[in-house]
Amino acid sequence: MKSHFLTLFLTAGLAAVAPMKSLAAEATPDEADAAWKAVQKALRPPTPPAEWQTNRPAADAIENFNAQRAKLAVEAAEKAKDFYTRFPDHPKASEARKKELEMVSVAAQLGNTNAESRLADLETDRARDSGLSEDERFEIRARAVQRAAMKKQSEGMPAVMAEFEKGTRDLQKEFPKRAEVYEMLLEVASRAESDKARKLAQEVTDSAAPDEIKEGAKALLKKMDALGKPLAVKFTAVDGRAVDLASLKGKVVLVDFWATWCGPCVAEVPNVRATYEKLHPKGFEIVGISFDKEKAALEKFVAREKMTWAHYFDGEVWQNKFGREFGINSIPAMWLVDKKGLLRDMNGRDDLERKVEKLLAE
Repeated sequence: MKSHFLTLFLTAGLAAVAPMKSLAAEATPDEADAAWKAVQKALRPPTPPAEWQTNRPAADAIENFNAQRAKLAVEAAEKAKDFYTRFPDHPKASEARKKELEMVSVAAQLGNTNAESRLADLETDRARDSGLSEDERFEIRARAVQRAAMKKQSEGMPAVMAEFEKGTRDLQKEFPKRAEVYEMLLEVASRAESDKARKLAQEVTDSAAPDEIKEGAKALLKKMDALGKPLAVKFTAVDGRAVDLASLKGKVVLVDFWATWCGPCVAEVPNVRATYEKLHPKGFEIVGISFDKEKAALEKFVAREKMTWAHYFDGEVWQNKFGREFGINSIPAMWLVDKKGLLRDMNGRDDLERKVEKLLAE
């Protein structure tokens, strides 16, 4: 990044020599249109390698890709800044300012530490704009909340969600009528332990949230009602095995709703497999519920990744039989069933090994 910031320094020096006014005065409509097209092109995010759809990328490959994304985001921000600086009266100047802020935010989220301080300055300057709409103010604040939460990643998902909830409550005080606040609370509820999840979902249900969000909260409450009750899952796996949770009493079972095309699902595979290899001899089983469309892709992936447990497949993606039955609207979703065959945890993804060991000890 040093070479990039050296470029910025040199560009700033040239700008000081060539007054902004003369640049704008000399520009033609065609130049402005060409500059805006360049901004739009720079805003397009890079496409992940095609092989990532079927092959789990290595950690260093992901890190390198994100570093490239951050670099391109900074470059896009610079193009946006250059545009509104050179063409301050252009109809797209205001949008260019927004895109600069958006791209610097992306770079910061991807770990560009230099972008973080620049982002704070941009947000402060932007917030001082008396002509800022409520939508724009909310967007700025919401991004800051998300950014603060993601800084807690090294402490684990519970810490991330605790920070996210804290920021959401602050937003709720500032913007009590914004529907997005209730969506954010529902997100917290979906990742919380049962008692807290119920409380938050009920809060959203009883709130002034739009009906669509309330329906989501009610659906979560319905799912929560399944906790502590038997979970009926019975099917013939892709490899021909007969699977029936009712016959697995005495074991702890992870019901893993996932797909090979789901990046976060694929990222969880090493952790799930390691937990299985360590605790399977002690009575831990896994039942995979695949949301894949292509059976061959699923079979190839599970063979390569040595995911030797049973997998359900019907090719219906989001219309998956068990997905519809259990109200699964996002994956990965990991449910834990105890030795009595009762559903005990809908957030097995968080601290999976510890939770399985605890249930095995009962």
